[in-house]
Amino acid sequence: MAGSTILSGWVRAERDGDNLLLSAGGSWVIATLTDLDARVRDIAAGSARRARIDLGAVDRMDTAGAWVLYRTRRDLRALGIDAEFEGVKPDHDIIFGRIADGDIESTFEEEPFHPLIAMVHRVGVGTMAVIDEALDLLNFLGVIFVSAGQVLLHPKRMRLVPLLSHIERVGLNALPIVGLLSFLIGLVLAFQGADQLAQFGAEIFTVNLVGVSVLREMGILLTAIIVAGRSGSAFTAQIGTMQVNEEIDAMRAMGLDPIDVLVLPRVLALIIALPLLAMFANLMGLAGGAVMSVIALDISVVQFIERLKSVVPIWSFWVGMIKAPVFGLLIGLVGCREGLKVGGSADSVGRQTTKSVVVSIFMVIVADAIFSIFFSVLKI
Repeated sequence: MAGSTILSGWVRAERDGDNLLLSAGGSWVIATLTDLDARVRDIAAGSARRARIDLGAVDRMDTAGAWVLYRTRRDLRALGIDAEFEGVKPDHDIIFGRIADGDIESTFEEEPFHPLIAMVHRVGVGTMAVIDEALDLLNFLGVIFVSAGQVLLHPKRMRLVPLLSHIERVGLNALPIVGLLSFLIGLVLAFQGADQLAQFGAEIFTVNLVGVSVLREMGILLTAIIVAGRSGSAFTAQIGTMQVNEEIDAMRAMGLDPIDVLVLPRVLALIIALPLLAMFANLMGLAGGAVMSVIALDISVVQFIERLKSVVPIWSFWVGMIKAPVFGLLIGLVGCREGLKVGGSADSVGRQTTKSVVVSIFMVIVADAIFSIFFSVLKI
């Protein structure tokens, strides 16, 4: 800068027996420190027991220069030398005071890593997260039951148009994909069953295999998984987007209950539509098994139907139908709850939608296992 000069700094060292005298002067600022820092580091303490650092000749000093001098005194003290400043000007002493306040030795100690303890910790955290999620869903289920009870007491609160619209989207629009996959599953079951049973000359029991598998398990389970991935995720995305756009807050401001307006019609639509979809899936699965039986076993469709009626009890059909509304409730419960938990960003919509599909399918499979145990105990 024109009209201004920066004085160069200097440092000298003198020894007198056990005493070391360091004299510093000039300008100790960041612009002069490259050379000064190297000189200070080159000074050897030798056998000195006491050191005096005379700063009376220092004209200018900033924080960087004060740190170099402060560090020098600290390093001398670390060697067991009694080191002190002398001739420090009042304004420079303030800078040294601030540096001393910030020169606090860290007491942080890194904890040793134990793989077993870390694994137990992760399991514990995951377990608590699952418990919290289960309690949250249970609480939300209670809210839905309360809302449904209020609708039963005051039927005018039921929104029939949204209910019918969601039944169409969940049920009618899902017929093609559910029917196609169920038909193919029936084909595969019949083909694989016939291939294995042929080794024992028991190909006729393929009808038993297809009938029981489709009616009791595959029809409803496959339908529930498709609906969870198709409709459950759609519910989460729809409600989540409304949450991001603050439409749900606007509903509350207008005195509307989001549970009545958004959640209840969707959950009821799933409870109504899933048994109908499951029945359609059962028919398509049995049709696929019948087609493969005609091709692979030379069994006519009439023979397949007669055999099916004689060997598959009616309870095999009702077992699947009993599961359907429960699965529909679980899928709607999870899909709507995850939508309401969306934060204020589009990224949150994607995360909660993915979580909705995973949790829904998981809960459907767990519920199916519980039903299987229950029916097994009842000998059904």
